[in-house]
Amino acid sequence: MAKINLNRVEMTKQKPEVRVKNFDEVALGYSAEQALLEAERCIQCPNSPCVEGCPVEIDIPGFILALQEGKMPDAANILKDKNPLPGICGRVCPQETQCEIVCTLAKKDAPIAIGRLERYVADWERENIGASLPNPVKPTGKKVAVVGSGPAGLTAAADLAKYGHSVTLFEALHMAGGVLMYGIPEFRLPKAIVQNEVDYVGSLGVKIEVNSVVGTMITIDELLSQGYDAVFLGTGAGCPIFLNIEGENLNGVYSANEFLIRVNLMKAYKFPEYDTPIRIGRKVAVIGGGNVAMDSARCALRLGADKVYIIYRRSEIEMPARREEVENAKEEGIEFKLLTNPKRFIGDENSNVAAMECYQMKLGEPDESGRRRPIVIEGSEFIIDVDMAIVALGNNPNPLIAKTTPDLKTGWKGTIVADEITGKTAKDRVWAGGDIATGAATVISAMGAGKRSAADIDRYLRFNSQVIS
Repeated sequence: MAKINLNRVEMTKQKPEVRVKNFDEVALGYSAEQALLEAERCIQCPNSPCVEGCPVEIDIPGFILALQEGKMPDAANILKDKNPLPGICGRVCPQETQCEIVCTLAKKDAPIAIGRLERYVADWERENIGASLPNPVKPTGKKVAVVGSGPAGLTAAADLAKYGHSVTLFEALHMAGGVLMYGIPEFRLPKAIVQNEVDYVGSLGVKIEVNSVVGTMITIDELLSQGYDAVFLGTGAGCPIFLNIEGENLNGVYSANEFLIRVNLMKAYKFPEYDTPIRIGRKVAVIGGGNVAMDSARCALRLGADKVYIIYRRSEIEMPARREEVENAKEEGIEFKLLTNPKRFIGDENSNVAAMECYQMKLGEPDESGRRRPIVIEGSEFIIDVDMAIVALGNNPNPLIAKTTPDLKTGWKGTIVADEITGKTAKDRVWAGGDIATGAATVISAMGAGKRSAADIDRYLRFNSQVIS
C-alpha cells in the first residue's frame, strides 16, 4: 500500500514587516508546482466526506483529480458547476471548519488544503482562459427579482439564470458585491477578484441594477405586481450593533461598518487619489473578536496607527475569527487585550475620544452560544489611552424591507423568517436566505442558502405550485 503524504503544502505570504505598509493581498497563492504537490495528497476516498461538508456541495475530489491530471479547464468547470464565486470562496470561506475538518486526512491533522486549491484553479481560469459559460437552456419565460448582490444574492441569481429564468439583481450601492465589496479588505479579498466573479454572474444573463434601493424606490409588492413571478431577498445584515455605553457618540468612535465601507468601497486607503479622507488615531482600540474586528484592526494599522488593540471580553479560545486571521493580526503587531470589556469612552474638551475605561472579565458557564459566559470582575476597572475606537460587535438586518412588506414575518433581531431548507417566507412568492434570515454568518453559508432557495424557486415556477417539495 502506498504511503500517504501528510506534508500539507503551506502557502507563501508577504512578510509581516512588508505587508503592514501596503494593502496588497497577504496570501500569495500556490505556484503550479505547489498546487500539484498539494493535489497529489488527495487520496480520492470513495465516500467523499468533504463534499458533504461543503454548503454548496462542490465535487471536491473531482476538481482536485482534474488538477492532478493537468486538466485545468475541467477543474474550473467542475468548481463553477456548483459555485459561481470560487475565487472569493478560496480566499474567505472557513474551509477549516467545513470541508477540511471532515477530510479523511484531518484525522492525521493534515487535511487537504481545499480552499487553497480552489483559489489556485479559479485564479488560473481568470488569468489564462477566462470563464467559460454553461450550455444555454431553453428560457422558461419566468422573471425573478433578486434583492441584494452579496454572496446569497449572487449565488441565487446565477443558479436561477442557469435554470433558464430571466433574473434582475437589485443592489442598493453603486457597485455589486455587497459585503464582499464593502466589508472585506483588499489585502484579504482583492476587489478585482470580486468584480470578476460579479461579471461572471452577469455573463450568465443576469441583469444587474445598482443604485436601486428596494423598499424605497420600489417595494416587494410592486415588484410582484410588475411582472416578477418570484422574489429572493438576500440583503444581508448591514446594521451595526453598538455597545450602548457612555461616550459612544464621541468623535473618533466608529462602527466597523462605517470604517470598512470608507476604507474598502470608497477606497480611503488610496486618499488623495480617491476623495475619501478618514481620521486614524495613534492608539486604536477595536472592540470584538470576529473576522470583522481583525479586518478593522489590520486596516487601522496599515493606515498609520502606532498601536492597535483588539479588545475582547472572552479568551482567545472563544474568538469567532478564523485562526488564520488571528495569527496574521498577531504577526503584524496587533495587541490582544483578552478578558476585557469597555465600560465607557472618555472624551477630551473637544468631544474627541481620549481614553476607554474597561472591566476585567472572568469566564463562567457556557451561555446560549455554547461559549463560556463573560462575567465582570467588580472593582477591576482600568484605563486604556486611545484616540480612536472601532466597534465590531456584529450586525443585524436592515429593517427597511420588513417595514415596507408588512406580510413578511420577522424574527430574532429583525431577521426575515424563512424555511431553513427552502428559504420560503410567510409571503407568497417570496424567498429569503443568508444573513437576512440567519443573522451575520459566513460567505459560504449565505451561498448555500442562495443555492437552496434558487432550486426551490425553480421548482415552484416550473410546477406553478405553492406546495414546496
